[in-house]
Amino acid sequence: MPEDLASTWNDVCTELRAEVSDFTFHIWLEPLSLVAARGPVLTVHAPGHIRSWVTERYDRVLREAATRALGRPAQVDIVGGDWAPEVSPDLALHDAAIDEDRLNPKYTFEQFVISDGNRFAHAAALTVAEMPAQAYNPLFIYGEPGLGKTHLLHAIGNYVRRYGDGLRVRYATAEAFISAFVESVRGGDPAAFKSRFRDIDVLLIDDVQFFAAKVKTEEEFFHTFNALYGSGAQLVLTSDRRPADLASVEARLRERFEAGLVVDVESPDLAARMTILRKRVVEDGFETVADDALEEVSGRVTTSVRALEGALIRLMAYASLRGCPPDRATAAEVLDRLYPSTVTPPPGPAEIRKATAEAFGLEPEALLARDRRPAVSRARQVAMFLTRELTDESLPAIGRAFNRNHATVSHALDRVEQDLAANPEARLKVEALRRSLRSS
Repeated sequence: MPEDLASTWNDVCTELRAEVSDFTFHIWLEPLSLVAARGPVLTVHAPGHIRSWVTERYDRVLREAATRALGRPAQVDIVGGDWAPEVSPDLALHDAAIDEDRLNPKYTFEQFVISDGNRFAHAAALTVAEMPAQAYNPLFIYGEPGLGKTHLLHAIGNYVRRYGDGLRVRYATAEAFISAFVESVRGGDPAAFKSRFRDIDVLLIDDVQFFAAKVKTEEEFFHTFNALYGSGAQLVLTSDRRPADLASVEARLRERFEAGLVVDVESPDLAARMTILRKRVVEDGFETVADDALEEVSGRVTTSVRALEGALIRLMAYASLRGCPPDRATAAEVLDRLYPSTVTPPPGPAEIRKATAEAFGLEPEALLARDRRPAVSRARQVAMFLTRELTDESLPAIGRAFNRNHATVSHALDRVEQDLAANPEARLKVEALRRSLRSS
């Protein structure tokens, strides 16, 4: 590495060490190297097995560290082993704003894993991509971090650029919009800023919650929004919360956010998490990982796609460093501290009896007694029904648990099934009790 690059990269690494833990720096950031610096753009090489993860997880950290190290706004371009210096002199004049606007080619609709929690958001995003400004405008997507909002934004942009017959697309984070606005004010060139964000057909803004309490930026974005909407351009926005909950954002902006379609994304279900992990194994070129290891990861990490992929990367890094196979046992060892196992034993007859008695306003002992009152009999029969459904107990064993014989249990099961089929209120009560027992 040339001396000037080494000095610059040392300064960046100093900032990185102050920002992240030693473990994070050693595993993910220390393997990086600075291979080129042109104006505000640093080109950083990342080994293939960590490149995608570093790009997705640490892009902002690297950019902020580079900005502090250089003393001016900087961009970081993370490249792989096939990168080579560009010899064209025209690219020496390449504006950092263009780099900032890049869409991730991996974020497409084809690569997006659909589940019940994101099906509506995916359908709305695809409709907007196919018919910009003709369906839902603006489209506002919200949800917890790491659930695929940014993926959908990039998918819209990639789709429009590919099939939109020359429609102009601009993607930016709210942070990038703010930085560009501040630079335009400092540089006395507001016209260039307005051209950049208004002379377009589709504007994609990520994380609009960061506009909160930035009065002048909110003012500018308000006018940008109005100009684009008035000209028939499509706007797509994302946030970590719904517009009504952006209390620190101006009311007039919140109203515009809510003027189109507001959709949420939720955590993926187990089947979707397994699909995501299998896709990631293929994309990152990992050797085949056994399904039982992926089941261990997907069973523990349920909060977000980002956390799920991070757990997989952590497993593969640990297995590589230790020279052990990435199997279920290794996955459990790696994840035990961060994601303790949530597997709990199923409820037993005593627990079911107690919960059912409480739901019916009775004492648990009443279900064991020779009490023939209708309310008690009904509660006892429901408890037997749920014990049969939620445990592996046989009919004689269930009878013993309630001081009854197996014929009484069989009769109770038939009665409850008939009642559930004919009585919606009873069905709702039993379903609520079932959910409570399964989650306890």
